Amino acid sequence: MSVFTPPKRTLMGPGPSDVPERILEAMSQPTIGHFDPAFQGLMDDIKGLLKYAFRTENALTFPLSAPGSAGMECCFVNLLEPGDKAVVCRNGVFGGRMIENVERCGAIAVVVESDWGEPVDPGLLEETLKDHPDAKLVAFVQAETSTGVSSDAKTLCRIAREHDCLTVVDAVTSLGGTPLEVDKWGIDAVYSGSQKCLSCPPGLSPVSFSERALDAIRNRKTKVQSWFLDLSLVMDYWDGAGGRTYHHTAPVNAMYGLHESLCILKEEGLEEAWARHRTMHEKLRDGLEDMGLELLVKPDYRLPQLNTVKIPDHVTDEAALRKRLLEEFNLEIGAGLGALAGKVWRLGLMGHSARQENVELCLGALRRVLN
Repeated sequence: MSVFTPPKRTLMGPGPSDVPERILEAMSQPTIGHFDPAFQGLMDDIKGLLKYAFRTENALTFPLSAPGSAGMECCFVNLLEPGDKAVVCRNGVFGGRMIENVERCGAIAVVVESDWGEPVDPGLLEETLKDHPDAKLVAFVQAETSTGVSSDAKTLCRIAREHDCLTVVDAVTSLGGTPLEVDKWGIDAVYSGSQKCLSCPPGLSPVSFSERALDAIRNRKTKVQSWFLDLSLVMDYWDGAGGRTYHHTAPVNAMYGLHESLCILKEEGLEEAWARHRTMHEKLRDGLEDMGLELLVKPDYRLPQLNTVKIPDHVTDEAALRKRLLEEFNLEIGAGLGALAGKVWRLGLMGHSARQENVELCLGALRRVLN
C-alpha cells in the first residue's frame, strides 16, 4: 500500500469547486476535542459567520455534520409528520429529490411542475395553494444545479407566506454566489452545502431555521423519524447558552475549513462575491458564444455560478470529450443529469473557481477539443 496523491485538477463542474490553499492549510491544523473550549468558541464564530452569509438573525443557524443532501432531509423530517401536505416545486433533479423526502416522511406531496430549463412558475404555485388550502409547507430549489436556472425565491416565499405555509429552500448552489436573503424573504428553513460557492471540501451542510419553523417542530405530535437529524437533539449541542449536550463527534478539522471559507467570504464581502460570480459568468458566456456554443437557459434567470451549455450536434461522444479535458488539461466539467443527460455540459464558476484564469483555461481547452 502507498500514500494516495490526488491529481491537481481545475474543478469547473457542478461541485465540488476549487479549494484555496488557505482552507486546506486550516484543515491541516491539529485536531482538538469537540468539547474543547477552544473548539466551542470556533462553533460560535461559525454560527455568526453563517448568519452573515445567509443574511439572517435566526438563532438556529449552524452546519450539519453531513453533506447538503442531509441538510435537505433534516428540513423535511423535522417539519413534516405523517399525513401532512407539502407543495413541492419541481423544475429539475433536485426538486424531484424533495418529493422523495416528503413521501418518505409519510406526508403527501403536491407537485408544481415547471419545464426543465425554466424557473418555477409563481402563478402556478398560487393556483396550487388555492386548490390545497391545507398545505403545511412550500418547498423549492432556488438554484437548480441540474439545469442552471435561478427561480424567484423572494416571490415564491411571499406567496407561500400569504397562504400560511412554511417555506423550505434549497440554497446548495446559491449560498455565497447569488443573492439570498433569508430574513427579508421570510424563508423558514434553508439548507446549503460546503462544496459549492463556499469553496470548502464536501461534507458539511449549513442550515438555518426561523422561529416559525421551530414552533412547528416544538409542537410535533410524533417523533422525528431520524435520530441523527432530530433538531430537538442537535440544537442542544450547538446552543452553548445552557451548556452543550453531547450528540455526536463533530468533524473538527472540517469545521476549521468551513470557518476559514466563511472568513474569506466576509473579507471579500457578500455583495462583492455575488458581483464576482456575475462578472466571471459574463466573460465565460461571451467566450462560449464566440465559439458558436449556446446556453440552455434564457438570460433573465441564468445562474452565474452554473452555466448549462448545449452540446453541439457534431459532438457524437460527449463523455469522450470530457475525458480529454480531464486527461489533457486537468479540467473537470459536468455532464447533464436526468432529462438533460447527453444534451448539455454543466460548467461551474463557484467560489474560488470563479476566477479569470479558470475562465481562460476552460475556453482555451474547449476550443482545442472542439476543433
